[in-house]
Amino acid sequence: MSNYTSALTDPELLAGSGRTLLYGALLVPAMLGAALLFALLLDTPRLRLGAFSRLAIFLPYAVPGIVASLLWGFLYLPTVSPGYFLLEKAGIGGPDLLHGNGLFVALANIAVWGGTGFNMIVIYTSLRAIPAELYEAARLDGASELQIALRVKIPMVAPSLVLTFFFSMIATLQVFSEPMTLKPLTNSMSSTWSPLMKVYRDAFVVGDIHSAAATSTIVAVATLVLSFGFLTLVSKRSTGGN
Repeated sequence: MSNYTSALTDPELLAGSGRTLLYGALLVPAMLGAALLFALLLDTPRLRLGAFSRLAIFLPYAVPGIVASLLWGFLYLPTVSPGYFLLEKAGIGGPDLLHGNGLFVALANIAVWGGTGFNMIVIYTSLRAIPAELYEAARLDGASELQIALRVKIPMVAPSLVLTFFFSMIATLQVFSEPMTLKPLTNSMSSTWSPLMKVYRDAFVVGDIHSAAATSTIVAVATLVLSFGFLTLVSKRSTGGN
C-alpha cells in the first residue's frame, strides 16, 4: 500500500500527468478535426483520384511510431533539417520545436501525422454507409454540399467520432514512444516527461520495480476509469438520460 501512496503523491508523476493532459488537449482536437475534414472531402461528389488520396492520407499510419518520431525529430533539428535550411535562406527564423511549449506542438504533430489516416478511414467508412437517398432528398430541398456535410453527414457519423475520440484518448494516456525517441535530441525533456516514461525509468534505469509496478497499476486504473466514465456519459446522452 505504501508504494501506491508514494506513487500518487510523487510530484514527478503529477507533473507528467499534467504534461500528458496538455499534450492530449493539442493532439485529439487537431487529429480528429483533420480526420473528419479529409473524410468529408473524400466523400464529395465527382472526386478525382479518390483511391490515391485515401492511400496517401492513410500511409503515415503504416509507419512505425519510433520511425516516425526519428524522422520528425531530425526535421526539428535546425542543423540538419532541410526546412530550417530553406527558412534560413529566405531570411526567416524557424520555430524552436524542441524546447519549451514548442515541444508539445512537436510531439502532437508526430501523432497527428501518424494517426489521422486511421481515424479518417473509420469516419469515411461510416460516411459510405449512409444511404444515398438522404443526400438526394437534401439536394432536392435546396441544400448545398456544405449544408449536407454539416446537417446530414456529421450527425450521421457521430458514433464513429465517439469511437475515434475514445481510441485517441486511450492512446494519449499511454504516450511513450514519441517523447522517448525525441529525448536524446533535446535537453528540455526529462526521463519522466510522461507517466509511462517514469515507469520505464523506475523499472529499467533506477531498478525500483515496486514503484514502477505501482505507477503502472495507477495508469491502468486511471485509463479504465476515464474510459468507463466517457462511455457512460455518451451512453446516457444517446438514450436521453434514461
